[in-house]
Amino acid sequence: MGVQIQVKGATELQRTLRQAGADLDELKPVNEKAVNIVLARARQIAPVRSGALRETLRIGVTKRAGVVRAGNNRKTGVPYAGPIHWGWPKRGIDANPFMTDAAHDTEPQWSQLYERHVERMLDRVKGT
Repeated sequence: MGVQIQVKGATELQRTLRQAGADLDELKPVNEKAVNIVLARARQIAPVRSGALRETLRIGVTKRAGVVRAGNNRKTGVPYAGPIHWGWPKRGIDANPFMTDAAHDTEPQWSQLYERHVERMLDRVKGT
């Protein structure tokens, strides 16, 4: 013998859950706002000798992620971003994780952006 369950509003719930999934795909603007917060802080705390490293700070944004990047290739003259950030003990370079620190320092601001987006998304889901 089986158990039969009838869900009232199942069609509407299914439709709104599909819309909620679409809302998650629309995170690109939220990702951009979040990484710009981190970028601003990273620019404030980046180590500066010539300013060349700080000038390479930039963002990358997709609907799935936002990242802050630093450095570039040898052709443009700042290949040392990685060793400055992560350190290079064999060369006597201590780590200065300024980008990681920037993300940590600004976490309350950017995490709030994501919380608000998810709350708005869930408010649109009827039947939950």
